[in-house]
Amino acid sequence: MTALGVGDAQVTLKLERLIGWRGAGVFFSLLDTHGGSPSAQIGDVQGVSNLQAPAALRLEEAWLQQNLLGNRLSLLVGRYDLSTEFYHLQSAMLFENSSFGIGPEFAQSGTGGPSIFPITAVGTRIAFKPRADAVLRVAVLDGAPVGSFNGGPLIFASGDGALLVGEVALLSRPDTAGEPRRRRFQIGRGTRRPYAAKVALGAWYYTAQFPDLADTLASGVPVRHRGSSGIYLIADQTLRSASDGSSGPLTAFVQLGFGDGRVNQVDRYLGIGLTRAAPFFGRSQDELGLAVAAARNGSHYERANASTGAATASETAVELTYVAQLLTWMAVQPDVQYVIHPGGKMGRRNATVFGLTIGLSH
Repeated sequence: MTALGVGDAQVTLKLERLIGWRGAGVFFSLLDTHGGSPSAQIGDVQGVSNLQAPAALRLEEAWLQQNLLGNRLSLLVGRYDLSTEFYHLQSAMLFENSSFGIGPEFAQSGTGGPSIFPITAVGTRIAFKPRADAVLRVAVLDGAPVGSFNGGPLIFASGDGALLVGEVALLSRPDTAGEPRRRRFQIGRGTRRPYAAKVALGAWYYTAQFPDLADTLASGVPVRHRGSSGIYLIADQTLRSASDGSSGPLTAFVQLGFGDGRVNQVDRYLGIGLTRAAPFFGRSQDELGLAVAAARNGSHYERANASTGAATASETAVELTYVAQLLTWMAVQPDVQYVIHPGGKMGRRNATVFGLTIGLSH
Protein backbone atom coordinates (compact mmCIF):
# COMPACT_ATOMS: atom_id res chain seq x y z
CA MET A 1 0.00 0.00 0.00
CA THR A 2 1.30 3.44 -0.97
CA ALA A 3 -0.06 6.88 -0.13
CA LEU A 4 0.85 9.99 -2.07
CA GLY A 5 -0.49 13.48 -2.41
CA VAL A 6 -0.25 16.77 -4.25
CA GLY A 7 -1.12 20.25 -3.03
CA ASP A 8 -1.42 22.99 -5.64
CA ALA A 9 -1.76 26.72 -4.91
CA GLN A 10 -2.43 28.98 -7.91
CA VAL A 11 -2.57 32.73 -8.40
CA THR A 12 -3.81 34.49 -11.56
CA LEU A 13 -3.45 38.25 -11.97
CA LYS A 14 -5.16 40.19 -14.77
CA LEU A 15 -2.82 43.11 -15.37
CA GLU A 16 -5.47 45.18 -17.16
CA ARG A 17 -7.43 45.43 -13.93
CA LEU A 18 -4.35 46.10 -11.81
CA ILE A 19 -2.24 48.49 -13.88
CA GLY A 20 -4.16 48.98 -17.13
CA TRP A 21 -1.96 46.62 -19.20
CA ARG A 22 -4.51 45.45 -21.71
CA GLY A 23 -4.56 41.77 -22.68
CA ALA A 24 -1.82 40.77 -20.24
CA GLY A 25 -1.82 38.42 -17.26
CA VAL A 26 0.54 36.51 -15.01
CA PHE A 27 0.14 33.10 -13.44
CA PHE A 28 1.93 31.29 -10.61
CA SER A 29 1.53 27.69 -9.48
CA LEU A 30 3.23 26.22 -6.40
CA LEU A 31 3.27 22.43 -5.95
CA ASP A 32 3.82 20.36 -2.81
CA THR A 33 4.29 16.68 -3.67
CA HIS A 34 4.87 13.91 -1.17
CA GLY A 35 4.34 10.21 -0.56
CA GLY A 36 5.52 6.95 -2.05
CA SER A 37 5.97 5.59 -5.56
CA PRO A 38 3.43 3.03 -6.82
CA SER A 39 5.46 2.41 -9.96
CA ALA A 40 8.51 1.46 -7.88
CA GLN A 41 6.48 -1.43 -6.44
CA ILE A 42 4.78 -2.46 -9.68
CA GLY A 43 7.69 -1.88 -12.02
CA ASP A 44 5.52 -0.35 -14.76
CA VAL A 45 6.90 2.09 -17.31
CA GLN A 46 3.81 4.20 -17.99
CA GLY A 47 3.02 5.26 -14.42
CA VAL A 48 -0.21 4.08 -12.79
CA SER A 49 -0.58 7.38 -10.90
CA ASN A 50 -0.34 10.82 -12.46
CA LEU A 51 0.23 12.22 -8.95
CA GLN A 52 3.50 10.36 -8.44
CA ALA A 53 6.46 12.71 -7.98
CA PRO A 54 9.53 13.16 -5.77
CA ALA A 55 8.72 14.73 -2.41
CA ALA A 56 9.37 18.47 -2.72
CA LEU A 57 7.91 21.96 -2.61
CA ARG A 58 8.50 23.50 -6.03
CA LEU A 59 7.45 26.25 -8.39
CA GLU A 60 5.53 24.50 -11.16
CA GLU A 61 4.66 27.47 -13.35
CA ALA A 62 5.37 31.20 -13.44
CA TRP A 63 4.62 32.99 -16.68
CA LEU A 64 3.46 36.19 -18.36
CA GLN A 65 0.90 35.99 -21.16
CA GLN A 66 0.02 38.72 -23.65
CA ASN A 67 -3.00 38.46 -25.96
CA LEU A 68 -3.17 40.52 -29.16
CA LEU A 69 -5.19 40.94 -32.35
CA GLY A 70 -8.56 40.71 -30.65
CA ASN A 71 -7.46 37.65 -28.66
CA ARG A 72 -6.50 35.72 -31.79
CA LEU A 73 -2.79 35.76 -30.94
CA SER A 74 -1.30 34.74 -27.58
CA LEU A 75 2.33 35.07 -26.47
CA LEU A 76 3.55 33.38 -23.28
CA VAL A 77 6.97 33.44 -21.66
CA GLY A 78 8.22 31.90 -18.43
CA ARG A 79 8.11 28.55 -16.68
CA TYR A 80 5.37 26.64 -18.46
CA ASP A 81 3.71 23.18 -18.38
CA LEU A 82 3.20 22.29 -22.04
CA SER A 83 0.75 19.47 -21.22
CA THR A 84 -1.89 22.09 -20.32
CA GLU A 85 -2.22 22.89 -24.03
CA PHE A 86 -0.25 20.36 -26.13
CA TYR A 87 -1.26 16.66 -26.38
CA HIS A 88 -4.37 17.60 -24.34
CA LEU A 89 -7.77 15.87 -24.48
CA GLN A 90 -10.51 16.86 -22.04
CA SER A 91 -12.06 13.37 -21.71
CA ALA A 92 -8.68 11.64 -21.23
CA MET A 93 -7.98 13.82 -18.18
CA LEU A 94 -10.49 11.74 -16.19
CA PHE A 95 -8.01 8.85 -15.87
CA GLU A 96 -5.24 8.24 -13.34
CA ASN A 97 -2.65 6.54 -15.56
CA SER A 98 0.01 9.03 -16.62
CA SER A 99 -0.14 8.01 -20.28
CA PHE A 100 -3.57 9.56 -20.67
CA GLY A 101 -2.04 12.96 -20.00
CA ILE A 102 0.87 12.74 -22.44
CA GLY A 103 1.85 9.49 -24.12
CA PRO A 104 5.02 7.80 -22.80
CA GLU A 105 6.80 8.10 -26.16
CA PHE A 106 6.92 11.87 -25.48
CA ALA A 107 6.60 12.04 -21.68
CA GLN A 108 9.76 9.93 -21.24
CA SER A 109 11.81 11.60 -23.95
CA GLY A 110 14.80 13.89 -23.58
CA THR A 111 17.18 13.99 -20.64
CA GLY A 112 14.69 14.72 -17.88
CA GLY A 113 11.44 14.53 -19.82
CA PRO A 114 9.65 17.46 -21.49
CA SER A 115 8.29 20.42 -19.56
CA ILE A 116 5.43 18.68 -17.70
CA PHE A 117 4.44 17.72 -14.15
CA PRO A 118 6.27 17.45 -11.85
CA ILE A 119 9.28 19.35 -13.27
CA THR A 120 8.80 22.10 -15.83
CA ALA A 121 11.13 24.15 -18.00
CA VAL A 122 11.50 27.77 -19.03
CA GLY A 123 10.61 28.93 -22.52
CA THR A 124 8.03 30.60 -24.70
CA ARG A 125 4.81 29.60 -26.44
CA ILE A 126 3.00 31.26 -29.34
CA ALA A 127 -0.62 30.39 -30.15
CA PHE A 128 -2.68 31.69 -33.07
CA LYS A 129 -6.34 31.20 -33.87
CA PRO A 130 -6.87 31.82 -37.61
CA ARG A 131 -10.54 30.85 -37.32
CA ALA A 132 -12.98 30.01 -34.55
CA ASP A 133 -12.43 26.24 -34.77
CA ALA A 134 -8.66 26.06 -35.32
CA VAL A 135 -5.60 26.67 -33.13
CA LEU A 136 -1.92 26.68 -34.08
CA ARG A 137 0.64 26.39 -31.28
CA VAL A 138 4.44 26.47 -31.21
CA ALA A 139 6.67 26.31 -28.12
CA VAL A 140 10.43 26.60 -27.61
CA LEU A 141 11.61 25.39 -24.20
CA ASP A 142 14.80 24.48 -22.38
CA GLY A 143 15.65 20.91 -23.41
CA ALA A 144 16.00 19.91 -19.73
CA PRO A 145 13.50 20.87 -17.01
CA VAL A 146 14.69 23.17 -14.23
CA GLY A 147 16.55 21.22 -11.56
CA SER A 148 16.85 18.01 -13.58
CA PHE A 149 20.66 18.22 -13.46
CA ASN A 150 22.24 17.74 -10.03
CA GLY A 151 19.14 19.19 -8.38
CA GLY A 152 20.21 22.75 -9.20
CA PRO A 153 18.13 25.54 -10.75
CA LEU A 154 19.95 25.41 -14.09
CA ILE A 155 18.36 27.13 -17.09
CA PHE A 156 19.61 26.51 -20.66
CA ALA A 157 22.79 24.93 -19.30
CA SER A 158 25.45 23.60 -21.63
CA GLY A 159 24.22 20.40 -23.23
CA ASP A 160 20.54 21.05 -22.53
CA GLY A 161 19.68 22.04 -26.07
CA ALA A 162 16.13 23.11 -26.81
CA LEU A 163 12.79 21.36 -27.10
CA LEU A 164 10.66 22.48 -30.04
CA VAL A 165 6.97 21.54 -30.05
CA GLY A 166 4.25 22.33 -32.58
CA GLU A 167 0.57 21.41 -32.81
CA VAL A 168 -2.38 22.06 -35.10
CA ALA A 169 -5.79 21.49 -33.49
CA LEU A 170 -9.30 21.57 -34.94
CA LEU A 171 -12.21 21.85 -32.51
CA SER A 172 -15.99 21.76 -32.71
CA ARG A 173 -18.04 23.63 -30.14
CA PRO A 174 -21.83 23.57 -30.45
CA ASP A 175 -22.15 27.11 -29.09
CA THR A 176 -19.47 28.73 -31.27
CA ALA A 177 -21.70 30.08 -34.04
CA GLY A 178 -23.90 32.10 -31.73
CA GLU A 179 -21.14 33.81 -29.78
CA PRO A 180 -19.75 37.29 -30.34
CA ARG A 181 -16.55 37.42 -32.38
CA ARG A 182 -14.39 38.41 -29.41
CA ARG A 183 -15.46 35.37 -27.36
CA ARG A 184 -15.14 32.98 -30.29
CA PHE A 185 -11.53 33.95 -30.88
CA GLN A 186 -10.31 33.86 -27.30
CA ILE A 187 -7.07 31.95 -27.01
CA GLY A 188 -4.33 31.10 -24.54
CA ARG A 189 -4.22 29.84 -20.97
CA GLY A 190 -7.26 30.53 -18.83
CA THR A 191 -9.75 30.66 -21.72
CA ARG A 192 -10.46 26.98 -22.37
CA ARG A 193 -14.08 26.04 -22.98
CA PRO A 194 -15.59 22.55 -23.40
CA TYR A 195 -15.77 21.20 -26.95
CA ALA A 196 -17.83 18.51 -28.67
CA ALA A 197 -14.96 17.22 -30.81
CA LYS A 198 -11.23 17.77 -31.26
CA VAL A 199 -8.48 16.41 -33.46
CA ALA A 200 -4.86 17.52 -33.20
CA LEU A 201 -1.58 16.68 -34.91
CA GLY A 202 1.66 17.52 -33.12
CA ALA A 203 5.41 17.07 -33.45
CA TRP A 204 8.41 17.56 -31.14
CA TYR A 205 12.16 17.78 -31.55
CA TYR A 206 15.13 18.00 -29.16
CA THR A 207 18.32 19.65 -30.44
CA ALA A 208 20.66 18.03 -27.87
CA GLN A 209 22.64 14.78 -28.18
CA PHE A 210 21.49 11.46 -26.67
CA PRO A 211 23.16 8.04 -26.23
CA ASP A 212 21.87 5.05 -28.17
CA LEU A 213 20.29 2.29 -26.07
CA ALA A 214 22.01 -0.54 -27.97
CA ASP A 215 24.59 0.61 -30.52
CA THR A 216 28.10 1.31 -29.28
CA LEU A 217 31.44 2.39 -30.69
CA ALA A 218 34.41 0.03 -30.79
CA SER A 219 35.43 1.40 -27.39
CA GLY A 220 32.11 0.30 -25.92
CA VAL A 221 30.85 3.86 -25.50
CA PRO A 222 27.24 4.30 -26.70
CA VAL A 223 26.77 5.94 -30.07
CA ARG A 224 25.45 9.47 -29.62
CA HIS A 225 22.69 10.87 -31.82
CA ARG A 226 22.18 14.55 -32.43
CA GLY A 227 18.50 15.32 -32.13
CA SER A 228 15.48 13.24 -31.10
CA SER A 229 11.96 13.63 -32.45
CA GLY A 230 8.43 12.28 -32.52
CA ILE A 231 4.88 12.93 -33.70
CA TYR A 232 1.42 12.34 -32.26
CA LEU A 233 -2.20 12.34 -33.37
CA ILE A 234 -5.01 12.70 -30.83
CA ALA A 235 -8.79 12.92 -31.14
CA ASP A 236 -11.78 13.39 -28.84
CA GLN A 237 -15.40 12.94 -29.94
CA THR A 238 -18.81 13.17 -28.28
CA LEU A 239 -20.62 10.05 -29.48
CA ARG A 240 -23.94 10.80 -27.84
CA SER A 241 -25.12 13.99 -26.21
CA ALA A 242 -27.26 14.24 -23.12
CA SER A 243 -30.87 13.95 -24.26
CA ASP A 244 -33.39 13.13 -21.56
CA GLY A 245 -31.56 14.67 -18.61
CA SER A 246 -31.02 11.33 -16.91
CA SER A 247 -27.56 10.69 -18.35
CA GLY A 248 -24.72 12.78 -19.66
CA PRO A 249 -22.67 12.73 -22.86
CA LEU A 250 -20.81 9.62 -24.00
CA THR A 251 -17.35 10.48 -25.36
CA ALA A 252 -14.48 8.55 -26.91
CA PHE A 253 -10.84 9.45 -27.35
CA VAL A 254 -7.76 8.06 -29.06
CA GLN A 255 -4.04 8.86 -28.75
CA LEU A 256 -1.41 7.67 -31.22
CA GLY A 257 2.25 8.57 -30.75
CA PHE A 258 5.58 7.70 -32.36
CA GLY A 259 8.83 8.44 -30.54
CA ASP A 260 12.56 7.90 -31.03
CA GLY A 261 13.28 4.21 -30.38
CA ARG A 262 17.03 4.73 -30.72
CA VAL A 263 17.30 6.61 -27.43
CA ASN A 264 14.00 5.94 -25.60
CA GLN A 265 12.44 2.70 -24.37
CA VAL A 266 8.98 3.44 -25.80
CA ASP A 267 8.80 4.22 -29.49
CA ARG A 268 5.07 3.68 -30.14
CA TYR A 269 1.98 4.30 -28.04
CA LEU A 270 -1.74 3.80 -28.46
CA GLY A 271 -4.37 4.97 -26.00
CA ILE A 272 -8.15 4.62 -26.35
CA GLY A 273 -10.99 5.29 -23.93
CA LEU A 274 -14.68 5.91 -23.29
CA THR A 275 -16.18 8.26 -20.71
CA ARG A 276 -19.75 8.78 -19.59
CA ALA A 277 -20.91 11.82 -17.65
CA ALA A 278 -23.81 11.45 -15.19
CA PRO A 279 -23.83 7.65 -15.63
CA PHE A 280 -26.46 7.11 -12.93
CA PHE A 281 -29.75 8.80 -12.19
CA GLY A 282 -29.38 11.58 -9.66
CA ARG A 283 -25.57 11.79 -10.07
CA SER A 284 -25.32 14.61 -12.62
CA GLN A 285 -21.75 15.62 -11.68
CA ASP A 286 -20.23 12.11 -11.67
CA GLU A 287 -18.15 10.51 -14.43
CA LEU A 288 -17.36 6.92 -15.40
CA GLY A 289 -14.52 5.86 -17.68
CA LEU A 290 -12.80 2.84 -19.22
CA ALA A 291 -9.51 3.16 -21.11
CA VAL A 292 -6.53 1.17 -22.42
CA ALA A 293 -2.94 2.40 -22.77
CA ALA A 294 -0.44 0.30 -24.75
CA ALA A 295 3.26 1.25 -24.86
CA ARG A 296 5.49 -0.65 -27.29
CA ASN A 297 9.21 -1.09 -26.71
CA GLY A 298 11.54 0.24 -29.39
CA SER A 299 13.83 -2.09 -31.35
CA HIS A 300 17.01 -0.67 -29.76
CA TYR A 301 15.65 -1.28 -26.26
CA GLU A 302 14.71 -4.85 -27.24
CA ARG A 303 18.18 -5.47 -28.69
CA ALA A 304 19.83 -4.14 -25.53
CA ASN A 305 17.75 -6.52 -23.39
CA ALA A 306 18.24 -9.44 -25.76
CA SER A 307 21.99 -9.20 -25.21
CA THR A 308 21.39 -9.87 -21.50
CA GLY A 309 18.87 -12.63 -22.11
CA ALA A 310 15.89 -10.61 -20.87
CA ALA A 311 12.65 -11.10 -22.82
CA THR A 312 10.59 -8.00 -23.55
CA ALA A 313 6.94 -7.31 -24.39
CA SER A 314 4.69 -4.30 -24.79
CA GLU A 315 3.19 -2.95 -21.58
CA THR A 316 -0.59 -2.53 -21.58
CA ALA A 317 -2.67 -0.93 -18.84
CA VAL A 318 -6.46 -1.23 -18.62
CA GLU A 319 -8.14 1.31 -16.34
CA LEU A 320 -11.67 1.56 -14.96
CA THR A 321 -12.40 4.69 -12.95
CA TYR A 322 -15.30 6.60 -11.41
CA VAL A 323 -15.39 10.16 -10.08
CA ALA A 324 -18.10 10.94 -7.53
CA GLN A 325 -18.66 14.62 -6.74
CA LEU A 326 -19.79 14.39 -3.13
CA LEU A 327 -19.73 18.11 -2.34
CA THR A 328 -19.00 21.24 -4.35
CA TRP A 329 -15.50 21.22 -2.85
CA MET A 330 -14.90 17.47 -2.55
CA ALA A 331 -14.69 14.54 -4.98
CA VAL A 332 -13.58 10.94 -4.58
CA GLN A 333 -12.26 8.71 -7.35
CA PRO A 334 -12.01 4.94 -6.88
CA ASP A 335 -9.84 3.45 -9.59
CA VAL A 336 -8.65 -0.01 -10.68
CA GLN A 337 -5.93 -0.79 -13.24
CA TYR A 338 -4.65 -4.06 -14.65
CA VAL A 339 -1.09 -3.80 -15.96
CA ILE A 340 0.09 -6.47 -18.41
CA HIS A 341 3.87 -7.00 -18.68
CA PRO A 342 4.85 -4.18 -16.28
CA GLY A 343 7.96 -2.35 -17.43
CA GLY A 344 7.81 -4.03 -20.83
CA LYS A 345 9.40 -7.18 -19.38
CA MET A 346 8.08 -10.71 -19.93
CA GLY A 347 9.41 -11.97 -16.60
CA ARG A 348 7.30 -9.68 -14.44
CA ARG A 349 3.89 -10.72 -13.17
CA ASN A 350 0.86 -8.80 -14.30
CA ALA A 351 -0.34 -6.37 -11.64
CA THR A 352 -3.77 -5.32 -10.38
CA VAL A 353 -3.70 -1.86 -8.83
CA PHE A 354 -6.49 -0.40 -6.71
CA GLY A 355 -6.51 3.30 -6.00
CA LEU A 356 -8.61 5.93 -4.29
CA THR A 357 -8.07 9.62 -4.91
CA ILE A 358 -9.69 12.30 -2.75
CA GLY A 359 -9.76 15.78 -4.25
CA LEU A 360 -10.39 18.96 -2.27
CA SER A 361 -10.63 22.42 -3.83
CA HIS A 362 -11.28 25.92 -2.62
